[in-house]
Amino acid sequence: MAFFLRLLQLLICCVSFKQGLCFSATQTMVLPLKTQMGVTSRPSNKLSFHHNVTLTVSLTLGSPPQPVTMVLDTGSELSWLHCKKTPNLNSVFNPLSSSSYSPVPCASPVCRARTRDLPNPVTCDPKKLCHVFVSYADASSLEGNLASDTFRVGSSAQPGTFFGCMDSGFSSNSEEDAKTTGLMGMNRGSLSFVTQSGLPKFSYCISGRDSSGVLLFGDASLSWLGNLTYTPLVQMSTPLPYYDRVAYTVQLDGIRVGNKILALPKSIFAPDHTGAGQTMVDSGTQFTFLLGPVYTALKNEFVVQTKGILVPLGDPNFVFQGAMDLCYRVPEKQGKLPPLPVVSLMFRGAEMVVGGEVLMYKVPGMVRGGDQVHCLTFGNSDLLGIEAFVIGHHHQQNVWMEFDLVKSRVGFVETRCDLADTPSPKLSDSKQTLSLLDQHNHPYLLDSVLFSFL
Repeated sequence: MAFFLRLLQLLICCVSFKQGLCFSATQTMVLPLKTQMGVTSRPSNKLSFHHNVTLTVSLTLGSPPQPVTMVLDTGSELSWLHCKKTPNLNSVFNPLSSSSYSPVPCASPVCRARTRDLPNPVTCDPKKLCHVFVSYADASSLEGNLASDTFRVGSSAQPGTFFGCMDSGFSSNSEEDAKTTGLMGMNRGSLSFVTQSGLPKFSYCISGRDSSGVLLFGDASLSWLGNLTYTPLVQMSTPLPYYDRVAYTVQLDGIRVGNKILALPKSIFAPDHTGAGQTMVDSGTQFTFLLGPVYTALKNEFVVQTKGILVPLGDPNFVFQGAMDLCYRVPEKQGKLPPLPVVSLMFRGAEMVVGGEVLMYKVPGMVRGGDQVHCLTFGNSDLLGIEAFVIGHHHQQNVWMEFDLVKSRVGFVETRCDLADTPSPKLSDSKQTLSLLDQHNHPYLLDSVLFSFL
């Protein structure tokens, strides 16, 4: 499913309910991707991941546990799964085989409550169960029932977690959708996995080399990690039609290309009276999208600074993924891109630098003569019908990303995510480091769970 195209407005015909907290404020759970990380403070739960178009995590659900693979999406609230309510369907969750599965009836307070975050009124299916419907900007949609079951991350069980058990719908990209069982909502909404689990913070680190990374739930002291810089989450108390108040919204103050700051007024980066124009950090979106005027300014300056370095594609009708129209021809025999100016996203109190090969994306299967086609990894959100700035996971590669819900901030620091599992000589407790890297010999550690990009 092309999650990078979805609308920020999630249409769910159910209402929110706050669960009892399943994690203490001091508990840490590390979820590596392919590799596993040393944590110097205390034993941790672990996962693994792999990536390409969407960031996915593998865990288990139900009793007995069934393996599921879910897209990790900081831009969505309610988690959902494709549910096997009919025979001969694979790669889906089967609620009929789970003794802990519980559908939510329409009469339940969970379904009947009213919130400002989800649309009302709720609807019921013929069996008087709470009906759920989600839709996205790419015309994908799903529907089913609100339900609860036991999620297991490693060996940590979270009983009674609410999610959407979906049994019908339409996907605009069935090939990608078939690679996952569902979606894990990770925003700040009351029905998100983060909120229901009571997590004080979570972090992830995406490798740009081997499609791997690590996901960490809770606090951790990583001796190899540099000092994070933080930008505060923007708080909006007034409901506005185009503003997502439970997203991880930060304040973008400007953009620098090379050594030149784009000549744009600060007001262009602030939401307007309708709420349009917020800046969201979204793991469910692949690339980064900017509002039209800002994208145009970035595009024009990048063209000026790369003149004579990159060869334009020369096809005004080619637009990659509907919003990325700055593309170039790179000879196949060249092997790698020439040195390019870095693009710096200037947030309040922090700066994210995008450079090197992350700036350009080789379009799969697109060859012109003996040249490959590479496109700038920034797109025009106006062309997608999205009234927002969206920072996608492609630009988060080799950056440790921390989402701190207690202090309402997002922190990050550049690092080598592919080396995150390498024991560091700076670690003060080598025995503990070895134990975290070898679960099989230390049964008190949680089982590994796969976190991947498909």
